[in-house]
Amino acid sequence: MIFAVIALFAVNANAQSSNEGRGGLGIRGGGNFYTFGGGDISEDNYTNRTGFHLGLYSTFFVAESFAIEPGVYYAMKGTRNDDFLNSRANLDYVDVPVLARAYLTEGFNIFAGPQISFLAASTFEGDLFGSTVSFDSNNVRETDYGLVVGLGYNLPKGLNVQGSYSYGMAPVFKNSNSDVYNRGFNLSVGLTF
Repeated sequence: MIFAVIALFAVNANAQSSNEGRGGLGIRGGGNFYTFGGGDISEDNYTNRTGFHLGLYSTFFVAESFAIEPGVYYAMKGTRNDDFLNSRANLDYVDVPVLARAYLTEGFNIFAGPQISFLAASTFEGDLFGSTVSFDSNNVRETDYGLVVGLGYNLPKGLNVQGSYSYGMAPVFKNSNSDVYNRGFNLSVGLTF
């Protein structure tokens, strides 16, 4: 998957001279609002972990109103639990989405595609007697995968904004029958060069 993304970035460098300069290499970042979802989660007890994502993308048009966009992002995910410890799951990933973007107007677009994520760090925290206690866990799966869907709008000068939802489909924990997944929203601002 990573090789495919690198190859698409390379192809993009040669394929962007057409299509009004709308495609190209860019940088994107913004806020994340993630929590755990699934059948074994009581949504009343969990709230979003607020974090950020930051990375690179490459957009290339395969038709006048249709583009493919691979990317690589560092993303903060996890959740917060409203229990007596105020426990937190801080899960950080490297996300690799490959999105298909359909332009409904010159700027407005919808997109969807698969995403694979590689665990970069996992820390669990809680508050006990006025102190924060944390520990690393080796029970979180190293690889996550899912689907991304969203809406975007291209502004002048290469700026773009978008909102998306990431629907995790791989259980978060190893060696567990728990139905627990990473799910959340991203709000992003990007700049295409």
